[in-house]
Amino acid sequence: MSSMQKGNHAFTPALALVALISTAAGAEEVQHLNVTQPGGFPGRPVMTAISKTTNGVNVTWDGPSGYYQLYMKSSLSNQTWLAAGTPNLKRIAALSNLQADAFFQVAGPSSQYAGAQACAECHQGVHDIESNARHAGAFTNALFKSQGGQTNISCLPCHTVGFGLPTGFVSKSDPNTNPRLAGVQCESCHGPAAAHAANEMDLTKRPRKEIAGQVCGGCHNGSNHPTFDEWKSSGHFAVVEDMSAAGRINSCGRCHSGTVRLAMISGMPTNTISATLTNDANIGITCAVCHDPHQNHAWTNIVTGLVYTNQLRQALSSTNDFFLTTSDNFTNKYNPNINLCAQCHNHRGASWTNSTSAPHHSPQYNMLLGTVGELPTGITGGPAAHAGTEFLEDDAGRLYLVTNQCVTCHMQTSDYEHGPPEAAAATGHSFKAASYDACAECHGSGANAEGLTGLLQGYVKGQIQQVKVLLDRWATTKSPGSLYATYGTRAWEYTRPGDLSPGGSGPNAAGQLLIPDNIKKARFNLYMVLYDGSYGTHNGPHALMLLDSARNWVQQELDK
Repeated sequence: MSSMQKGNHAFTPALALVALISTAAGAEEVQHLNVTQPGGFPGRPVMTAISKTTNGVNVTWDGPSGYYQLYMKSSLSNQTWLAAGTPNLKRIAALSNLQADAFFQVAGPSSQYAGAQACAECHQGVHDIESNARHAGAFTNALFKSQGGQTNISCLPCHTVGFGLPTGFVSKSDPNTNPRLAGVQCESCHGPAAAHAANEMDLTKRPRKEIAGQVCGGCHNGSNHPTFDEWKSSGHFAVVEDMSAAGRINSCGRCHSGTVRLAMISGMPTNTISATLTNDANIGITCAVCHDPHQNHAWTNIVTGLVYTNQLRQALSSTNDFFLTTSDNFTNKYNPNINLCAQCHNHRGASWTNSTSAPHHSPQYNMLLGTVGELPTGITGGPAAHAGTEFLEDDAGRLYLVTNQCVTCHMQTSDYEHGPPEAAAATGHSFKAASYDACAECHGSGANAEGLTGLLQGYVKGQIQQVKVLLDRWATTKSPGSLYATYGTRAWEYTRPGDLSPGGSGPNAAGQLLIPDNIKKARFNLYMVLYDGSYGTHNGPHALMLLDSARNWVQQELDK
């Protein structure tokens, strides 16, 4: 085929199979890039997996847009490669198990690079933005030049386009490819695009729009900048449940599926999402969900008033209360000026009057601001110092401010140290508060902060346990006999109990009507503090007020 480059092969041995199995296209999950390649998007075919199925195997590969042909042979000594099926665009072949010990190779489109200027003919707006972004200067920035990167072949795959491939960047001194293919450009993330530029009407040659983190992970990894490796260790990487299910895609998917969330941010209607992303929802919260690769955004820090520009889709700090329920119209409620993390780490409209299930594990933003939970009449919560709404004064009279809220503690960074001993850099993309260094300005030292945190968390955990003991006592001694007979110490729980009461269901809808409001308010506060997950660190005073109120409400019922 004219679109094939015979020498452009990825080669992998595997179990043998020959006959293609026809499968319904609608039943297949959309295949996303699942391997990392230096330089970003693969410029040539890469075999990605050979996996067993009930009646055979699936062979998958990745690479530039276009038709691919899978070949096989029974042994390496065999000189003949046989076509396995017909050319396809889907980068997957389903084969039946008819022959053992086969080897596979795949031929794909020629990797023809054009350079970003060719893209500008149709994509001028994006091109102009990208030309002024950090990626564009990856080859020419002063630090890279001073460290000899422009002639270091280990650096060039990620700082140029297509280095090492037939039509890619050659060298600093090559006038044909420098500066045309210098820096990180469109084709670094979308793949070779010369064929598309030559015939934009041919949809089979249209460059890929791939949101998988692996596109970024080919370069943003290693001990110098382990962003991808850190992200893979985080909860953002994981897809814990099937997000394609009809009951989840538009509700849970808005925060648990990268494809769904990006579709909603772009304004896609929910009915369209259900129809078009049913087989494309099982992908985590990838880089592009938080980072906008095609746009610079200007934000005003609500704490300091400073204006800053970056490629984040939302602001780093905010003080307005915010939550998004699973039934809210996303477009109507979406507010990019709300803290980036708070977009999903909010209580989702949880209320003490709900009895179906315990609150979601996500009230961190509302806990930080002190806007979640039930308090007695006349008592109000408020933001903690960690919300950045007030200046903090140390013993010497110096004033400090937590300006970036979540990022301050959960995305601390450190530089790579050559050593010895060598110490890897930290980019903050595990999102774990793994160091107390950021606390030193306000708490005197990281050690002081660590000690205070340990004391606070230990006390709050003890208070959680105390409230749980009181609720169990109410279930045992004061709950209606029918509830205790059926549910035991879970008589105070939600119908779908929270993590404090494993082992079975809680009272059904009729049983929930028998539970006093004081008990419902107490369990709500209890789970809000528990599911915040910081055990008071986000907002110690508010957490303790919620637990005190819960304890008092349960005690009132015990005293009756």
